[in-house]
Amino acid sequence: MAKVPATLIAAGGLVGGYGVARWTKKRPLGGVALAGAGALAARQWQQAAGTKAAVGLTTAYVAAFAGSHPLAKKVGAWPSVFGVAGAVALASWAVTRNSGEQ
Repeated sequence: MAKVPATLIAAGGLVGGYGVARWTKKRPLGGVALAGAGALAARQWQQAAGTKAAVGLTTAYVAAFAGSHPLAKKVGAWPSVFGVAGAVALASWAVTRNSGEQ
């Protein structure tokens, strides 16, 4: 079975975590989705690009989550979530593109 790229896992974790929290009205459940995807992406980043890259990308993932909240006040919730998810996906791709495991 083909492995889902960390780039998609990270972006999907941000979008999916928000979606789960919004639709279930249970923020902790969204947090579980966000954390699970982040952990899986971090593992793949570490395998693809090493520990330093994984720490940097995981930090970016957490910062994107935190930054989406104030950004949402300016542009709206969904545009904010999609924007930060795209930024994390781009960062992930840039760091891991030469490994063959985006």
